[in-house]
Amino acid sequence: MNRTNLLEIGAVAPDFTANDQNGKEIKLSDLKGKKVLLSFHPLAWTPVCDIQMRSLELKYDIFEKMNVVPIGISIDSQYTKSAWAKSMGITKTSLIADFWPHGEIAKKYDLFIEKLGFSGRANILIDEKGLIELIKIYDIPEIPNIEEIIKFIGN
Repeated sequence: MNRTNLLEIGAVAPDFTANDQNGKEIKLSDLKGKKVLLSFHPLAWTPVCDIQMRSLELKYDIFEKMNVVPIGISIDSQYTKSAWAKSMGITKTSLIADFWPHGEIAKKYDLFIEKLGFSGRANILIDEKGLIELIKIYDIPEIPNIEEIIKFIGN
């Protein structure tokens, strides 16, 4: 990834509107007053992405108690996200389709990998005011450690 425009801690998180796996419209700015964890993953139906999204669902109740909305994001379509969520038993966590314009959200967060056509893997925590609080970038084959994110939020 060419990370020339990577947002910094304290920067205003770029707003976006996109549909989740259930067709529900999610607008980042509507979530002010809550922390938001944007968990970018390259593609649905891949082993590491599967683990990454299941970990959000597994920890959903903990996030809710911490006033955090976890959101998974990839370039897959809403229909792909819907089938994938059903296959994994994800019922609480929103899985956003960054399908069209292709990768627009990932591009706003400087995570889109043009030559591959999908985003990198990252967790970005946004505070209650809409400012970026944490940016954690992972190698594509790396499984994100959700416990370190929870620990960060708890401090």
